[in-house]
Amino acid sequence: MERLLRRVNETAILPRYQALEAGQIEDKGGNDPVTVADREAEAMLAEGLRALADLPVVGEEAAHADPAIQDALGSDCWIVDPLDGTRNFAKGKPPFGILIAMASGGIAHTGWIFDCLTGRLCIAHRGKGAFVDGEKIAARPTGQPKPVAAISLVFLDDAKREAIRQHVAPDYTLVDIPYCAAEQYPRLALGENDVSIFERTLAWDHAAGVLWLNEAGGMVARPDGSAYRVDEWDRPGLISAASPELWEALAAKLARLA
Repeated sequence: MERLLRRVNETAILPRYQALEAGQIEDKGGNDPVTVADREAEAMLAEGLRALADLPVVGEEAAHADPAIQDALGSDCWIVDPLDGTRNFAKGKPPFGILIAMASGGIAHTGWIFDCLTGRLCIAHRGKGAFVDGEKIAARPTGQPKPVAAISLVFLDDAKREAIRQHVAPDYTLVDIPYCAAEQYPRLALGENDVSIFERTLAWDHAAGVLWLNEAGGMVARPDGSAYRVDEWDRPGLISAASPELWEALAAKLARLA
């Protein structure tokens, strides 16, 4: 897998970083860009993954073209975000990465998070822990007096956005979101951020990261405490935290807004 990730990065992604030409960036709608690198990387990954295990590949770009592809999320499948952080990549700035997961019956059991610029590789296997560049890690909070929060307000309605700003945000030190799940999940385990809130929970954005952070000893779950399932991709709301205690505290604050 690592060889495939690095080959795709070196062939389809890095050569176009800060070198995209006119016509190589499109908007899928709603300020959601896609580039030639996304599409070429997904094609290479799909071919390589099927060679490793002949399963359906649910890729972000393929699913955009044909939403019925997401029906495979309830079975054995690969889940692929070929270039997570496309908004950053298209602007010629970091971070951006590749996200891959394997799932069975709606639950991810293996995940890979690859940072395209640094080469950092995070891997998780259900029940076996989380690893960064081959070393097993345990999630650690920042230790700051006010927990550090990266809260995505992008897909919230106006009322919920304002409620979070008034009644949740003051209890945290807010930092900018990276617009890249391949960066946000590692930040939650590596002592940079304490909590995050996501409204949109598409499988290719979250399958690998949810598994990895939970295996590291952090906590990711729906606001009601239920587990994240990749086949519930259209269900909104996800809380991620560096520890179960931080998760519980934020979940309680959000519950009071309901």
